[in-house]
Amino acid sequence: MDTELASMLGAAARAARVRMGLTQADVAERIGMASEVYGRLERGHMLPSVQNLRRLCVVLNVPPHQLLGLGDDLAAPPPGKEKSGGKAREDDTPEMRRLLRNLKKLSAVQLKLMNLVASAMQQKKK
Repeated sequence: MDTELASMLGAAARAARVRMGLTQADVAERIGMASEVYGRLERGHMLPSVQNLRRLCVVLNVPPHQLLGLGDDLAAPPPGKEKSGGKAREDDTPEMRRLLRNLKKLSAVQLKLMNLVASAMQQKKK
């Protein structure tokens, strides 16, 4: 593995992720990678596959030449936005995204119970 390239790619991915206001778990979920593995990628301990590099470019809205540390003369047109890509909404906090990820893992019955709990909490607040 080319450690210089891995470090450069990891630093560029981290900078783009932070600029978009996303967590490592957010990006990992959007590219279909375990968050622990994505963390290793950002720390420069691994290089992504070509497919994951493409997904990373789309999710972070970063051209591949930027992640690979190449000059602007090699720039390609920016990738189109896919369904899972794009900038997070302003009211979309890391806590809300974590909650949504956890809710997606619940069964229908568990989800219904969580909805009842949330409704009860809102009524007590009023």
